[in-house]
Amino acid sequence: MPKFLVTRWHGMHQVWSFVLMVLMTLALSWYEWLLGLIGLLFTGSVLVYTILAERAFRRDLESYLGTLSYRVKKASNDVISELPFGIIIYNEDRAVEWHNPYITQIVGKESVIGCPLTELFPTLQQAKEREGSIEATVGSQVFELIFKPKERILYVKNITERWQLGKRYDEEKLALGVVMIDNLEEVTTGMDDHQRGTLLSKVTTEITEWSQKYHIYLKRLTSDRFLLITDQKTLKVLEQSRFIILDEVREMTGEQKIPITLSIGFAAGAEHIIELGQWAHTSLDIALGRGGDQASVKVGARQSFYGGKTNAVEKRTRVRARVVAHALRDLMKESHNVVIMGHKMPDMDAIGAAIGVMKAAQLFGKEAYIVLEGVNPAIDKMMELIREDERLAKRFVTPEQAASLIVPNTLAVVVDTHKASMVKEPKLLTQTDRIVVVDHHRRSEEFISNAILVYMEPYASSTCELVTELLQYIHERVVLDIRESTALLAGITVDTKSFSLRTGARTFEAASFLRRNGADSMMIQRMLKEDLEEYVRKAEIIKHAEVLYEHVAIAVTESGRKYSQLLIAQTADTLLNMTDILASFVIGERADGLIGISARSLGHMNVQVVMERMGGGGHLTNAAAQLEGTVGEVADKLKQVLKEIDAEEGLFE
Repeated sequence: MPKFLVTRWHGMHQVWSFVLMVLMTLALSWYEWLLGLIGLLFTGSVLVYTILAERAFRRDLESYLGTLSYRVKKASNDVISELPFGIIIYNEDRAVEWHNPYITQIVGKESVIGCPLTELFPTLQQAKEREGSIEATVGSQVFELIFKPKERILYVKNITERWQLGKRYDEEKLALGVVMIDNLEEVTTGMDDHQRGTLLSKVTTEITEWSQKYHIYLKRLTSDRFLLITDQKTLKVLEQSRFIILDEVREMTGEQKIPITLSIGFAAGAEHIIELGQWAHTSLDIALGRGGDQASVKVGARQSFYGGKTNAVEKRTRVRARVVAHALRDLMKESHNVVIMGHKMPDMDAIGAAIGVMKAAQLFGKEAYIVLEGVNPAIDKMMELIREDERLAKRFVTPEQAASLIVPNTLAVVVDTHKASMVKEPKLLTQTDRIVVVDHHRRSEEFISNAILVYMEPYASSTCELVTELLQYIHERVVLDIRESTALLAGITVDTKSFSLRTGARTFEAASFLRRNGADSMMIQRMLKEDLEEYVRKAEIIKHAEVLYEHVAIAVTESGRKYSQLLIAQTADTLLNMTDILASFVIGERADGLIGISARSLGHMNVQVVMERMGGGGHLTNAAAQLEGTVGEVADKLKQVLKEIDAEEGLFE
């Protein structure tokens, strides 16, 4: 009971009032004793009445408070019993000590005292006790669990209706997609109008039936491009089906010399419809940049890829090469100088392509430099050849020297990669807005977004092939010396495994041009000669290889021993030559401490998809990744990824 209710008279004013009455009575009796006696009797009567009244007040107050306490206790019990949410008090072992009746309604039991919280809400088995809320499902109901760890109290709120409304809101959000026929022109070359129309009608009918099956609005934009409008719920279903339309169209046109393939770009989760449209076209660009015959889906920050089981179709027209060459020529003419960069741990393809771009810049009287820091075993013999020519050797600069050469009007050319993180010195790309990307890898989610000119052709065998074609159109008369042409041809030779993989007609045309300009094949053979000691080490790695899924070879090097990336890649190439091996993976610790994986296939398996899940990338038949950890941990992760892909869509085409 509050003190002020008992001690109602604050201060001494009541006492002083009686003292004053007594003094006045005494003063009155001084003049008239009879009046003083009457006053004294009156003062005593008032005092007695006051004491009796105070006692009566206290009795009434105590009686009222007793009744009020009973009423409050009864009301609180009724309120707790009828609360529209649950309350659980639990002990240190997270077992229920007390709960209100709402909890019994949830679990359908009269009492759950002593029952562990993880038994009531299985979601808590993966969640730690912390301040805040967790969503948990019990049957068909969804609950929000709010923890108060200090008091060991758990509040349980039913949010099923709100959750369903939120789910419906997310599912009904707009999703936009664009479907493009990758190679319509290439397939229909030589056909008459009737044959072309019949083939196109078949493909259009297949796409239309697919869109109707999944309740997608389909609008034809051009002869080879369609707009798709649907919601996120349907998009999830399409992802679960792994965009089966890709396989259906390819198989339907399988009788053609080159089957028709589709590329699909989908987007959802953007704040504005304009941004959503931009995402959809960007997704389509990524799908095309990765070689086509696949779907690229962007939902918020997530980018997913489906399909991509076939190799990119070689373009039969050189129109794009000529257009890009003319654009590159204009950029070089307008630039103060040119700085060329490859990827980290460059190979012969990166160095050869860089030399080709440097030659193009020199044709227009521009100073050109190649950024290179250190020499690795993959290019050691090539750099020995280059050092023999002082004019060529002095064009190689370190990243520090390159930083001092870059001015706002410098043209930066990135070759053999399109990822800023893969460039040896990414800071150089921030010093100029004039960036060109020339690459033959399938486009990944990470991309140098501010490039003003991008030439990416996944069908090409190598970046050296692309640069060789550009050289033929960039200037009327291009004359290469023996080392420049040999470096370009070496890049093509290495990436095609001596013209055995990913080799098209244009690859041989580029090689023919380089041979006419003096490329020395014997010099390339000397550069590609293997060291006997390394060959023995390679054989030791292969000796411990294991075969999974009947056709996948995985070789893991000894823990603690370091190997060059070149040796790891060569081992993967050698494994691929074994009988019944369709894909090979070699895992080894590199000199820089990272664990390197080289993946190779004969086209029946998309190793790029595998390496992307491991944090790397590459081509359908040639990919790699670099991870932290131990060789054993990386091997276990690779096997888990292979298991997931095999369960989702199968490893082989």
